[in-house]
Amino acid sequence: MAESRRYHITVTTQVDYLPEQSDEANNRYVFAYTITIQNSGTVAAQLISRHWLITDALQQVQEVRGLGVVGEQPILKPGESFQYRSGTALATPMGNMRGYYQMTADDGHPFEVEIPEFLLSIPRILH
Repeated sequence: MAESRRYHITVTTQVDYLPEQSDEANNRYVFAYTITIQNSGTVAAQLISRHWLITDALQQVQEVRGLGVVGEQPILKPGESFQYRSGTALATPMGNMRGYYQMTADDGHPFEVEIPEFLLSIPRILH
């Protein structure tokens, strides 16, 4: 079996704008995002760390690195998924996030999983 199928993780995202935590008059826009990480491969793998690039509409970039996600380093067996919710604040009403997870498979093989870029936008900005 091809290595890409052995170590195959799918990442999906959902974003919510949090107006009750935002302060638009002072350029603070808060977003929550829900990430689902699913092991579509044939080998169990553990999420070790994350690396995010968060970019606002002025092209200001926040870089975030750290162990695990929301204080956990989940182990995903084939077919299993892990979901978590986190958040970020921007100085503009629109921006994006992208990054990767560093994973280690049960067989000791380290690999990266891309987190596809997703949009952060207040509801009335885009149609």
